[in-house]
Amino acid sequence: MTHESKDTIAGLPANARRPLEPGERYVPVVPDEHVLEVTGRSVTLGLVLCAVFAVSAAYVALKLGQGIEAAIPIAILGIGYSGLVRRRSTMLENVFVQSIGANSSHVVSGAVFTIPALYMLAAEAGATAEAGGGVAEPAVWQVIVVSFLGGCLGILFLIPLRHHFMVEMHGKFPWPEATATTEIVLSGERAGGQARVLALAAGLGALYDGLVLTLHAMAEQINFRVLWIGQFMERHFLKFSLLNNAAVVGVGYIIGLRYAAIICAGSFLASWLLVPMVYAIGKHVPVALPPGPIPIGEMGIDDVFKHYVRIIGVGGIAGAGLLGILQSLPAMIRSIGANLKGLRSRDERARAAVPRTDRTLPGATTGLGVVLFAVCAVAFFTFGLGIPHAAGFALAGTVLVVAIAFLFAPVSARAIAIVGTNPVSGMTMLTLIVTGLVMKKLGLTGGDGMFVTMMVGGVVCTALAAAGALASDLKVGHWIGATPAKQLALKFVGTLVAAVFCGLAMWLLAKQGDGFGSRDIPAPQASAMKTILVGIFGTADQPLQWLLFGLGAVFAVVLRVAGVPALAFALGMYLPMEINTPVLLGGVLSWVVQRRRKGDPAEAPAARHQQGILIASGLIAGGALMGVLNAGLNVGFGTPAMDRLHVLADPAFEGRVGEGIAIVLLAGLCWLVVRQAGRARPS
Repeated sequence: MTHESKDTIAGLPANARRPLEPGERYVPVVPDEHVLEVTGRSVTLGLVLCAVFAVSAAYVALKLGQGIEAAIPIAILGIGYSGLVRRRSTMLENVFVQSIGANSSHVVSGAVFTIPALYMLAAEAGATAEAGGGVAEPAVWQVIVVSFLGGCLGILFLIPLRHHFMVEMHGKFPWPEATATTEIVLSGERAGGQARVLALAAGLGALYDGLVLTLHAMAEQINFRVLWIGQFMERHFLKFSLLNNAAVVGVGYIIGLRYAAIICAGSFLASWLLVPMVYAIGKHVPVALPPGPIPIGEMGIDDVFKHYVRIIGVGGIAGAGLLGILQSLPAMIRSIGANLKGLRSRDERARAAVPRTDRTLPGATTGLGVVLFAVCAVAFFTFGLGIPHAAGFALAGTVLVVAIAFLFAPVSARAIAIVGTNPVSGMTMLTLIVTGLVMKKLGLTGGDGMFVTMMVGGVVCTALAAAGALASDLKVGHWIGATPAKQLALKFVGTLVAAVFCGLAMWLLAKQGDGFGSRDIPAPQASAMKTILVGIFGTADQPLQWLLFGLGAVFAVVLRVAGVPALAFALGMYLPMEINTPVLLGGVLSWVVQRRRKGDPAEAPAARHQQGILIASGLIAGGALMGVLNAGLNVGFGTPAMDRLHVLADPAFEGRVGEGIAIVLLAGLCWLVVRQAGRARPS
């Protein structure tokens, strides 16, 4: 989204985005003392949307390795609901709906980038054997506890920094995500109309992906075998395939053409260069080359990609994350200083008269909260992981969690304030390395070492994601005039709801198909975390695997030097082509919608793009919910019962006719997105 260069944004005071002059005070949009903020409506609606978007965000993150930001669509839906009831919600009620609901995305980010690695290790007999001991599959309640503890810790460490980021640094950061959310909340009437568009798009996404996933009314994967190009490529050990999924197309639209093209470039390099090259060389070797189970000459395209080329992508993801840490090191040092400064800031409640918009939680909340967190964390790591004699490891893990979260929480908040993205994956990888080495030094090895290390990493990752997201929510409240104490208190409630539904969604998706790490649910970020764990605790020697992993890290360095986003490219190398190509398709749709047409007023392309983002957000929400619902139906009723729902039961019909139907309907979906986005007019 482009931001205005003027001092005002949709009704914000003139000094909202610039540093204040000496003696000048910022007065928010709603400075009144007696206003409706926390009501049954705002809390209930916020929690319902939090649950819905937690499920949606988990599905998308596990499918694509990309989190989704829930704040803007939740703000739109909250305002749209207000237009359907007799008493319209106040602006601050809508702020609280958004603030509570937005817990969904950051809790999910922390959990799904880490915990699925344990599901993968538990499912892979070879990995557990080489680790020197079995890795237990995490229980649903363990995932919920990890997510909730991490979210609470991130909130606790932002409480003493609220005054520093909101007041002392007023006007010194751009706050891109908070700016976009504030614009939506301030333009209530317009957003109410947008809610209808968002809801209809969600219904379309659910219907489309339901036809694909549940009814099998068309092919789920388009391989273009009905065309000569598909047949020609397969004869030369090449492939071109596309996942028929409305949610993934929506993600590609929001990502945009440039980023989507970089992701797909990584996929094309992997599938059209590395896979044929590995096969051309490896087919002359008559024995299996670990980690492949059979000789390369006997493998198909997907087998070569899975056992060899994908490992290069994992190395690229890890290398990009660690390079991001090195690049951010100066900012981290500045943020740690800001953290200490914020902790020394004068307690606002000590002032003679505290305005409602400056009332925060007592200064002792963080201290008492961290003590309570430490007690719960030690108890959980000691008794909740099923590891004997774990008290010492639990204490060490808790100390590491608190120390790392304390150091990196302001880094997350500052990153959100400046660029709108949070480098949690790189910081989590660093956490895993440090924690793994400490645990190994203390004598914890094998599967138990992996399990404890990943649980620590999950808490830290969620804490850092929570800290960054909370900073953005507090800025929205600061600009508009919400009471900080109420925002902070309700964040704990929203975190609990998000943790519960994220844990349930992850458990259902783990039972889908071949589980995490498969082509159905790739979970790319967690795969990189798993590789780090195996590297620290593993015992088997697989030089080829580590050579490929190192090659991926070299790719990341080269891409960084060339100025190409290394993480995006590496994700493309890791994810199967059929997942990346609909992302590119969505990016192309975004480019088409934003093109300047003859006779367009200057604001028209931006208006169309905003409408397109709403439609894409709806496709993501509806399609993702249907994906999780389909997984739940498979678990609840079993695959044989679900097979009776399939419209295309004949494999031959499923192949050619199903693919033809999929091509036609996907083209129709794309046409509908462009057409409906093109109907938007500048306000």
